[in-house]
Amino acid sequence: RARPAGSPDRRAGVRCRATAAGPRVDNDVVVPGADHASLPKNFEHGDTEERLYQWWEEHGCFQPDPNASGEPFCIAMPPPNVTGALHMGHAMFVTLQDIMARVARMRGRPTLWLPGSDHAGIATQLVVERSLEAEGLTREGIGREAFEERTWAWKEEYGGRIAGQIRRLGASCDWTRERFTLDDGLSEAVLECFMKLHDDGLIYKGTYMVNWAPKLQTAVSDLEVEYADEPGTLYYFKYPVAPIDETSDESLFLEVATSRPETILGDTAVAVNPNDERFQHLIGRECLVPFTNPPRRVPIIGDEYVDVDFGTGALKVTPGHDPNDYDIGKRVGLPTINIMNKDGTMNNLCGTYENLDRFVCRETLWKDMEETGLAIKTEPYNTRVPRSQRGGEIIEPLVSEQWFVKMDSMAAPALAASESGELTIVPTRFEKIYRGWLTDIRDWCISRQLWWGHRIPVYYVHKDAAALAAARLGAGKGSSSAYVVARDEEEAYAKARDTHGAAFGDGLVLYQEEDVLDTWFSSGLWPFSTLGWPKDDAADLDKFFPTTVMETGHDILFFWVARMAMLSYGMTGKLPFKTVFLHGLVRDEKGRKMSKSLGNVVDPLNVIEDQGCDALRFTLATGTAAGQDLNLNMDRLPPD
Repeated sequence: RARPAGSPDRRAGVRCRATAAGPRVDNDVVVPGADHASLPKNFEHGDTEERLYQWWEEHGCFQPDPNASGEPFCIAMPPPNVTGALHMGHAMFVTLQDIMARVARMRGRPTLWLPGSDHAGIATQLVVERSLEAEGLTREGIGREAFEERTWAWKEEYGGRIAGQIRRLGASCDWTRERFTLDDGLSEAVLECFMKLHDDGLIYKGTYMVNWAPKLQTAVSDLEVEYADEPGTLYYFKYPVAPIDETSDESLFLEVATSRPETILGDTAVAVNPNDERFQHLIGRECLVPFTNPPRRVPIIGDEYVDVDFGTGALKVTPGHDPNDYDIGKRVGLPTINIMNKDGTMNNLCGTYENLDRFVCRETLWKDMEETGLAIKTEPYNTRVPRSQRGGEIIEPLVSEQWFVKMDSMAAPALAASESGELTIVPTRFEKIYRGWLTDIRDWCISRQLWWGHRIPVYYVHKDAAALAAARLGAGKGSSSAYVVARDEEEAYAKARDTHGAAFGDGLVLYQEEDVLDTWFSSGLWPFSTLGWPKDDAADLDKFFPTTVMETGHDILFFWVARMAMLSYGMTGKLPFKTVFLHGLVRDEKGRKMSKSLGNVVDPLNVIEDQGCDALRFTLATGTAAGQDLNLNMDRLPPD
């Protein structure tokens, strides 16, 4: 059929772009031939995908269209770790977010998909420390300044890998706006946030039970601890009951069971249920802690927390090394004894067991019990073991001085937003989980004993250099009961002289807190700090905030999503996004989590190399519903 005069030749290669006024056709695209004879017979993804992507990026196709007049659409990409290598979780979120962004562009909306990366405090420090070990060096040996320089050098050399890999997935995000959680703008946002929270009375320093990672030498949050049932041993032993008086020759003991004999050295009580008739007559008496010299006496207390049907019905209480015992101790006023060094060895309160690794101490102490007749028996026992998500080491609960954020008042508006419908979570079944966590929330431990990250902007005040030197002796970290919070040292000195000058004199000296902030503190500001907050004249913040949707995995609903909501309300007075879209985890075809130890990890780059980016993205996009985990069967990928 003849083509009407003036109509475009449909055989020509044309490019269409959706705008608010309708599709716009660009006719300046090179036509490969009137009959397309120069096109290859088969589509070769290896020759096409990267070339097209480069052309799109160079021509600004991923930047917001300044002429678009629709409602702005914005997604802040969940920042992958700067140490990261591409995995199927990245492929999943890139696929889903790219679909959302491209659809918004084609509908004529000014669209910003903002990329970036996270400094990943623990993971990055581990990588750099391993490189130092290979050279026979340590971070303590080279000092903090040199270590930070080495880490920045590593970041400059290797930190761009993950961005290049995300490009290979076809992500149409605006790389001209790429951010990093330690860049100048985001560092300014972290300072502003910390100072505001502190001024509002929400940040404090306290001594509490924390999750301690001995190898990493830092506290980790409750959300960064994974629990798994693992085979262990339950040790039954005789806990000697102290005689009523020195003349008594009675020989009584309580049979007690524990899975951690090494913690006996830190016991401050033995508890029984006050309703348990077997032990009621012993409440108020004392026990003698084995292998303490001289024998330390601890009370036998009645507490209904004790399960009469578990173990022997008598419970050793170690407030310094067990979170449940810590709660009992606070409730009844027991002392707290820490029996471990920060590296997981036994400290100087442990007598002959000093400097033994905690697990070596367990074996040694039990042998001593067998030799002294205190051991009764052992039996296999499955126990819930807490392990760090970083490195997998067994966490040691211990009491430590840390910085915290009060969460109750911050959680209230984030919870109300969900209950009122202002915040939509897809799928809706996760709303109950979100609300439950915000309802039963604990204060957030935000300090980490690392060198890579946002150093806490607290400056301790000392009378002179000698006083500071004394505060840094041994395990001292230069802290003081007097401190100021400031953006930099100059501002800190001005505040210190104004606030503490009368008490400390003109010769006062300052020392900045050595700890850094939890990585989730800076990433919690991500939806608005990346757009220019706290600057009042930030154009992107004015146009694109609040963002439209937060698309992320359901496994970080607590880690990240809830904290973003709380911090956004606290800093901007607004909800950071209108909708939370949660995708599931990508598992292997048997439903197992992908891990190197199982040998079931699928590298997206290998799949792309073999079958192309479109085949992988199509499989991920169509293989699961919102919030559902995807069991990835490689046979489902379309044939090459």
